Amino acid sequence: MPWLVLAVVAVLAVASGWALTHHATLSGLLPQTQLNSLLTRADKAYAVGKLSGSPDSARDLYEAARALDPDNEQALTGLQNVGHSELVRAQAALIQGDYASARTSLEEARSLLGGGADVTAVDQALARAVLHNANVGLLIDQARAALANGRIDGNDGAAALFGKVLAGDPHNAIAQHGMSQIGDALASRIQTQLGNGDRTGARQTLTRLSNLLPGYSQLPTLRADVATADRAADAQRDQYLAQGQADLRAGKMTGSDNDNAEAQFKAALAADPGNAAAQAGLGQVAEALIVQANAAIDAGHAHDAKNLLDQAAALAPKSADLAAARSRLGAGGKAPRAPAVAAESAPPAPVLSPADSAKLARLVAHAKAAASNGDIMLPPGNCAYDLYRAALGIDGDNAEAQAGLRNLPEVTRQQFQRALREDNLDKAHDMLGTLEQLDPGDPAAASMRHGLGSAWLDRADHYVGLGQLGAARAALREAQRLVPDDPRISEVDAKLHHG
Repeated sequence: MPWLVLAVVAVLAVASGWALTHHATLSGLLPQTQLNSLLTRADKAYAVGKLSGSPDSARDLYEAARALDPDNEQALTGLQNVGHSELVRAQAALIQGDYASARTSLEEARSLLGGGADVTAVDQALARAVLHNANVGLLIDQARAALANGRIDGNDGAAALFGKVLAGDPHNAIAQHGMSQIGDALASRIQTQLGNGDRTGARQTLTRLSNLLPGYSQLPTLRADVATADRAADAQRDQYLAQGQADLRAGKMTGSDNDNAEAQFKAALAADPGNAAAQAGLGQVAEALIVQANAAIDAGHAHDAKNLLDQAAALAPKSADLAAARSRLGAGGKAPRAPAVAAESAPPAPVLSPADSAKLARLVAHAKAAASNGDIMLPPGNCAYDLYRAALGIDGDNAEAQAGLRNLPEVTRQQFQRALREDNLDKAHDMLGTLEQLDPGDPAAASMRHGLGSAWLDRADHYVGLGQLGAARAALREAQRLVPDDPRISEVDAKLHHG
């Protein structure tokens, strides 16, 4: 029946047309379908007691669903149910004397429920059971021996061993005295670290002591001592930075003594490792050396130019301007001169073979594409930086490759801003690091760092609101690294501790 065939063809044509014109609608249904599938699988895993610990457990599947829809009520309720079930499982394991399993289930419950009276009760019961099952006298002897040998930290350290005793018997006088001795030992360690100029170690030990013995009597004095050392070091660092900038303005870039910008900025880094202003200062020194090297190339002083570029390379080995200057030096490049002079004395431009010209064009095109994709310095060999350098290896004076290489810092800044707008903080972090390599003295880096730090703080605050405390801590650590003096850090940290 021809009419039936024609009807089927017409229906198929209409369906195909609808699918083409409603492609976005169909695509939008895919995440919802995936979400429903995850929730169904999670419910089934929960029903059969497959709570956590594997990729297809109820916890992992509910969390995968939340990644697609953070406010999904079914996923939130499912995670709460898993937490309560893990707590019941911990109680059952405790009754059976399986303390390892009880501890595992208890920690799963704690991470999902965020603590609470029920979690604390099971935790205390587990500690008492473990202590009752252990030889208390043996634990105390081991703790005393560890303390006598200066072994405070670690699972077999004095703090952990005395802590086990106190967890099961909070009023044990011997363990309490032992913890007091640990406090004195850590306080002495802090003073020694401060005396040796190890402020980072002193802060870490202070944090350890604060967490271990929050009521230790000397804590206020120790905090004041660390703060005093930090202020003195900060003042010295700021003095180095100010003198470094003064030396830059005076044109005293490098030298064999300390009376130059390079020495001052390096001293600032020694006082405050990782200081962004000191690193930027060294980048400015490198940039000034590159400018001098280009002037030497223009004047035909290749030996002086090479020495200057070697000095710059020690400070900013990945600088885009450095790479461009090295290619000019290798090609014998010179600055443009008056046409008459250039015609009389300029060396003839190198004549490339057709194969080299074609390869050069391909490399420049690939470099532009890599830069547009954000592949600025990675992957090695196929990034814009390496491709432009390869092009300049063929023709060191190629204007397009030179311009592309020098423009990479600007491209990197644009990529950073795009990643920040899209909340792709890992990509933004990579772009900031790339800029600091390409142009270590770039004045935009400071505001970019602040913007990225603020974005990490926003994310940490968001995670606290969702109850995802582990993710919040990780985001807060990133913010602390980028903007340690931002007042919002203490605000988010307080929310996290009350989370």
